[in-house]
Amino acid sequence: MLVGVCDFPGSYAFPPAGYGGIERWLWAVAVGARTAGADVHLLGPSWLTDLEHDWVRKPVRLEDLTPGSLAERELRANDYDLLVVGHEYPSLPAWTRTWNELDCDVATFQHSPVFQHTDAAFDGKRSRLYCYSPEMIERYASCEPIPELAVHLGLDEDEPPAVAGGDLVWLGRVDAEKAPHLAVRAAQLLGRRIRIVGPVFDEEYVRRQARLLNADHVEWVGELGGPAKTAAIRDASVFVYTYARTYVEAGAAVFGESLRAGTPMAALTWRTGTCAEAALCDATGTIAVADPKADDETAAHQLAHAIEKAESLDHRQVQEVGLHRFDPARHFTAMAAPPC
Repeated sequence: MLVGVCDFPGSYAFPPAGYGGIERWLWAVAVGARTAGADVHLLGPSWLTDLEHDWVRKPVRLEDLTPGSLAERELRANDYDLLVVGHEYPSLPAWTRTWNELDCDVATFQHSPVFQHTDAAFDGKRSRLYCYSPEMIERYASCEPIPELAVHLGLDEDEPPAVAGGDLVWLGRVDAEKAPHLAVRAAQLLGRRIRIVGPVFDEEYVRRQARLLNADHVEWVGELGGPAKTAAIRDASVFVYTYARTYVEAGAAVFGESLRAGTPMAALTWRTGTCAEAALCDATGTIAVADPKADDETAAHQLAHAIEKAESLDHRQVQEVGLHRFDPARHFTAMAAPPC
C-alpha cells in the first residue's frame, strides 16, 4: 500500500517538536503507516528537509498543480492508494480536482468543531472523515463520520516506562477556552502543587485570573517540546484536563500523550459524549461532569474529587492501556480501509 501524507500551510513544522494539532496527527499517521507495513510519501514543502535521508519527501501540494502538467502526471504515476490530509482539503476545489485525477482514497480527521465542509466532501467510503467523540460525530453527521481516537506524535517524544509522579500537571495553550484556572483552583483545594505547561495565547485571560494563576502552588513552565515535554507529563501524579463551558474539544492530543506516558487523567467536562469520555476508562482516569450553570468554585470541587480518585490508579496499567489505545499503527490500520 502506498500512502501520501500531505502537509498544509501552517505555523508549526512538520513534524512538530512540541505543539500543533493536525501537524502532530499527520506525523503520527505517517509513522503508523510505515510501522504497519505501508510505503509512505511525505507530500508538500513544509516537511523538514532533514527527513529526506529516511523518508520519501515530495515537496508538492495538490492544490498548486496545473491540470495536465508534468508535475501532476508524475504524481499520478506514483499510483497512491490513500492520501491523508488536513480536514479542510477535501472541501477545496483545486485540491479535490487533482485528487480525483489520482483516483485514490482520502482520509482526514476533524480537528475543528466549527469548520464547514462542502456537501460532497465525504461519502464515508472513498472519502472518509473521522471524528473523536460522540458529540463530534453528531456535529458532522452529514459527512458520514467514522468514530476513531486520534493519535498525535511529536519529534523525540518517545515514552519511557511509567512512574508514579509527584505534582499535578496541566498542559495546553493558556487561554479562556482551555480554562487552566479551574485546574489551579482544584489543586489549591487539595493543597497540591500544579505545573502549567504551554504557551500563553491570551494575556487578558491571564490577567483576569491572576489571583489563581500566580498563586504560590503554581509553577509556570512555559512551552516544552521533545523529551522535556514527555518528562513533564510522565513525572506528574495526575494530568488535569479542563476547558470552558461553551468550548467543544474536537480531538485533544493530551489524552493520548498522558496515557502513553502512564499518567492517569482527571477531566472536567460540562456534558456527556465528549473527547474525555471517548478516550478514558475506569483504568485510566476519572471524569467530573459539571453542570454548566454551576459556578467555577463548584466545578473546581468536583474536579478536585476526580483528581483524588485518579491518583489511586496504577501508572503502569495506564501506560499499557494508553500504548494500545493510542498506538499509531493501530490508528492507521483503522483508517486505511473503508468500513464494511
